[in-house]
Amino acid sequence: MSVFYKELYVFNQQKPVKAIIRNYTENDFDSLIDIQKASFPPPFPSELWWNKEQLHNHVSFFPEGTLCVEIDGELCGSMTGLLKHYTHGDSHQTWDEATDSGYIKNHDPNGNSLYVVDICIKPTYRKYGLGKWMMQSMYETVVALNLDRLLGGGRIPGYHKYADSLAIDGYVQRVVDGEIYDPVITFLLKCGRTPVEVIPNYLEDEESHHYGLLMEWKNPFKK
Repeated sequence: MSVFYKELYVFNQQKPVKAIIRNYTENDFDSLIDIQKASFPPPFPSELWWNKEQLHNHVSFFPEGTLCVEIDGELCGSMTGLLKHYTHGDSHQTWDEATDSGYIKNHDPNGNSLYVVDICIKPTYRKYGLGKWMMQSMYETVVALNLDRLLGGGRIPGYHKYADSLAIDGYVQRVVDGEIYDPVITFLLKCGRTPVEVIPNYLEDEESHHYGLLMEWKNPFKK
């Protein structure tokens, strides 16, 4: 196992704050579930928060794909991935299919791509830029493991505002062109991800009209 541990400074407005990004372990499970509770409060269904069986699978099947960030000893975000084999043109997969509903029993140790299962930052820490640093750290994991790419589906939560006037492909193109701001897709573009294709019925998500956008980051050291 490649162990990930990084110390860095993030910023609360103009103030530097020391943060640690590392692999999460069984000792972190309660804190990881607390992050989910804070990030997805009721009426979000509690059965969709991480449970300990899922988290146990994450650290057992692919510990390199388990990252968390802490500030002053408090866990304030996490990111999880699995390995799968992917080539452009493969059939669409929903989030449930791609991640085994978060249980990652479909993790392929010989896969060529790291697929993002989840990224979650506690609301009180969302102005620190932690999501971008977590994504950067997972890119570093892709390079360390000599994988082809990082891959993942993003929600398209701004689409419901435009669905009556724009087809989904047109909406995505306008986001990429900078004419529309989408809270998730624009964030992923800022993190260096590039669109691959729209996936219908990716998630039960009315804001996105159930669409997801598959986006990738290619390992720059692989031809």
